Amino acid sequence: MDQIKVAVIGCGSISKHRHIPEYAANPHVKLVAFCDPVIERAEQFAQLHGGKAYSDYEEMLNKEKPDAVSVCTPNFVHAPAAIAAANAGAHVLVEKPMAASEAECEAMIEAARRTDVLLMVGHNQRYMPPHVKAKEILKSGVLGKVLTFRTSFGHPGPESWSADGCESWFFRKREAIMGAMGDLGVHKSDLIRWLLEDEVAEVAAMIGTLDKADTDIDDNATCVLRMRSGAIGTLVASWTYYRGEDNSTVLWCEHGVIKIGTDPEDQVIVELRNGSVEKYKVGAIATNEEQTSSGVIDAFVESIVTKSASPVSGEEGMRSLKVILAAFESQESGKIVRL
Repeated sequence: MDQIKVAVIGCGSISKHRHIPEYAANPHVKLVAFCDPVIERAEQFAQLHGGKAYSDYEEMLNKEKPDAVSVCTPNFVHAPAAIAAANAGAHVLVEKPMAASEAECEAMIEAARRTDVLLMVGHNQRYMPPHVKAKEILKSGVLGKVLTFRTSFGHPGPESWSADGCESWFFRKREAIMGAMGDLGVHKSDLIRWLLEDEVAEVAAMIGTLDKADTDIDDNATCVLRMRSGAIGTLVASWTYYRGEDNSTVLWCEHGVIKIGTDPEDQVIVELRNGSVEKYKVGAIATNEEQTSSGVIDAFVESIVTKSASPVSGEEGMRSLKVILAAFESQESGKIVRL
């Protein structure tokens, strides 16, 4: 195909700052439709980029018949919108968390398989330059086996990021399903699985609402993970890092330590047991305030153009979500949960 006809379902902040501008910059893409229950948001992007505005994604899929769709809705709509798009014959890029449950993930995977379309989950941490460089170093073997780790993602919360501010769906449990863990924690469960090329075997978690008023959605979580390899580490997600946003990972290994995102100048630092230190300036990890290319949109489009496998498959998205669901189970039961 000369150009891929793309529609975007959900016209909030993630579409505004990531999906739509990155599609617009891709020469293989023609943006044909924008859909949001707040029709004015869809109309705004249609005026900027061409295409039509809709308030109902079923109507949009039926009339526009796009080749590909980005699902950027509140979490509870991820599965139904993705399945509807797949049933309409469109390739699907769905934002994280992939869905609200394992059953929804399986239904999305089955819909994509049955209709022979691509299903990709937007885990952008895999494409951040410091993480790409860190994985390259880990695969070289210079550090040996990963023994322990900590990975953390925290910022002040969605109030300043979401299109609706304090009134955002992020704070309504029926729509969000999960709070900081769905917003940030699932990024880190996916990252640690991808970096270590390993699966989480056990989860113990403490999850709570510590400071966000008038909501029962989680704003903080600290989890202990044991990987199948035996490596043990912590995963932290927070919406109350009111100063000092953090998206860092440290891996202590047999032969030294690798620090990722701990220094603003040297984004990857390797300190070996023999005393040598190597520092890498590879570009920063994107933040809400400092946007960089997510890498996700270009990877999705490239997979469609080349007819290659999904770069972050539905199965991968489900595995990362299962870690977060296990953490909630651990919080509720007070026990270690085995995956």
